[in-house]
Amino acid sequence: MFVDETEVKLRAGSGGNGCASFRREKFIPKGGPDGGDGGHGGAIVLHCDENVGDLRQFHFKPHWSAGDGGPGQGRKKHGRSGRDCALLLPPGTQVWDSRTEEMVCEVTEHGARIVLLKGGRGGWGNVHFKSATNQAPRQANPGKPGESGVYRFILKTIADIGLVGFPNAGKSSLTGLITRAQPKTAAYPFTTLQPKVGVVEYPKEYERLTLADIPGLIAGAHENRGLGHRFLRHIERCRLLLLIVDIAGTDGRDPLEDYRQLLEELRLYDPALLEKPRLVVANKMDEPAAGEALSRFRRSVPTNVIPVSCLSEAGIDILKQRMRERVNESAPGSPVG
Repeated sequence: MFVDETEVKLRAGSGGNGCASFRREKFIPKGGPDGGDGGHGGAIVLHCDENVGDLRQFHFKPHWSAGDGGPGQGRKKHGRSGRDCALLLPPGTQVWDSRTEEMVCEVTEHGARIVLLKGGRGGWGNVHFKSATNQAPRQANPGKPGESGVYRFILKTIADIGLVGFPNAGKSSLTGLITRAQPKTAAYPFTTLQPKVGVVEYPKEYERLTLADIPGLIAGAHENRGLGHRFLRHIERCRLLLLIVDIAGTDGRDPLEDYRQLLEELRLYDPALLEKPRLVVANKMDEPAAGEALSRFRRSVPTNVIPVSCLSEAGIDILKQRMRERVNESAPGSPVG
């Protein structure tokens, strides 16, 4: 089960109450006030962890609370502070306030730490209230409540490459060939029901790329048809798009029309997606009709068309190298992987 959006109710810890007490020792009849302060409440802290894949833990457990601060004690003893509540989020997670519908923050880099809700301050003990005119204060402050709220977590997968295509074009087969991911493959549409992220290794170059395989699109995906546009958001931040087409038209489809329809769905969802670098993968070159179809296709799409066969693995190495080159070109000076 892949969860990329969920709502949570969060509460930071409340501060502990201050203590009103007096020093009582032998031979010290008027020891004065010695009540300690209450401890501060714990905070809700967001931690970005690249080892977390989705938001399923918050789907099954939507209520999270930090620890409350302990009360102060006599002899000026400070109450214990409440324990922070650490929420581990995958990179690319946006945090939205459900009440105001505004984005509060976003975690993108592994190891980043953001305090979302602060814990309440502990109350003062009566030792703070002593003065020349009030030598035996009996008042102490209560602890302050911690911050709370209802938030929506939305995951937008951060990957170097986004793989887009219509159902049965061979996306899952290609993902399984060039990455260590093991997506489901079968001879029917919509075998991919949730985004898959795999890693493409380049041992000689000591580099690696991440590839996001989203469920197959259909006409009208920008209007939430089929599996909808909720999965299109997972390619918004990719540095390179791979558009895969069934060049042989094994399901009676026209590869050129499929390519144009893919571009149109991307444009209707977000025109900025068409500005990203892209490669076109012409799959199923092992089919008898593929050679002639590829020639016709290239007359309309003359550049960046890479013929491959996921069955015979022909062209896979060339595709991997072109992917690496285009990703590096799209972000000059920045390391990959």
